[in-house]
Amino acid sequence: MTKSLERYVRHIQYVRHEQYAWAGCAVVALGLALASDLGPHRMWGVVAGAGYAVAAVLACGARSRPAARVVAVAGAVVVPFVSLVTAGLGQLEVTVVERSGQLLFTTGSPYIADPTAIADFNPYLPGMALFGVLPGDARWWLGGAFAAALTAAGLYRAWLLACPLVALPLAVGGIDLPVVGLMCLGVVLAGQGRPGRAGLVLGAAATLKWTAWTAPPVALALIAVRRGVRPALRYAAVVLSIATVAVLPFALADPSGFYRSVIAFPLGLTDTTSPAASPLPGHLLVTYVPGGRVIALALLAVSALLTAVSLVVRPPGTARAAAARLALGLGLAMALMPATRFGYLVYPLVLGALAYRGSQRGSSTVTAVAPVAPSREKALV
Repeated sequence: MTKSLERYVRHIQYVRHEQYAWAGCAVVALGLALASDLGPHRMWGVVAGAGYAVAAVLACGARSRPAARVVAVAGAVVVPFVSLVTAGLGQLEVTVVERSGQLLFTTGSPYIADPTAIADFNPYLPGMALFGVLPGDARWWLGGAFAAALTAAGLYRAWLLACPLVALPLAVGGIDLPVVGLMCLGVVLAGQGRPGRAGLVLGAAATLKWTAWTAPPVALALIAVRRGVRPALRYAAVVLSIATVAVLPFALADPSGFYRSVIAFPLGLTDTTSPAASPLPGHLLVTYVPGGRVIALALLAVSALLTAVSLVVRPPGTARAAAARLALGLGLAMALMPATRFGYLVYPLVLGALAYRGSQRGSSTVTAVAPVAPSREKALV
């Protein structure tokens, strides 16, 4: 009797938590619709807010909770995604990727030699241009790669897709989603003791964006602990080979264009500043504190150094621990970057979900290891 009562109480608490979660998402979405000056964001906020509100009502009943999640995904992801893609509306980052794909196809380089306007800068690594080479709107491929990576990692969950930090970029841009999806899959493969496959996946992620380069060292430490030195070296060789072959030729062919777009622009070292200016600590330091850029970059370097030291002093022994380490490190990095935006928090969110899933369910997918032996709005890039 007591156990039945405890299960009932937990059930009621879970229903209330889900109901409040969807209601909170509705408030966030509608608040964005009112506060944003970007058309795609306003459209997403209105449609997603309605979807979240209906999901909150449906979540009141135990039997209708699955329907609530379907409605949340449909209202926050499917409907605004299809509507915005059909109308040709999105953030300028989509245009940047599509143009870089065209440049890669026609000139052999995804970068403009002397960028001046915001739209001229391509702050992504050469692999991202492949999404622009493929036919149709790049968001189809970006979102598809993200969904495929999450499915392979065992992290395909309705609540995660419908979360505003994931649903919004899926609909309006989605540049960071395939990156974090591949990072999750690479960590899972490393935890399963598959160094070759982990190297292939994380090597592919490392060709897309600099943020992916935080994952290979963490996976290296994990593989070294679980499998030993030789598998770790084999993994490192695969990652470095893929990243070198994919990035180095373009950096050598046009060093000026590569430096200005991929290094100087994201760090705010060009005359044209990135519009990624969410009021997170790094941006606030740059804006309001004398010498704030130096302080922000120094803090960023210190956080990276501390994360690296932690990998040596206390390396992660499971995929769950590795995902948690990455989530913490990237959370600090996103907060301290001089040019930052709230959308970057998708990295610690998704990686944190991977760590949380492993801790709550003890999933073998996450922790299993082998024995030791048209019109575009301004870019937010």
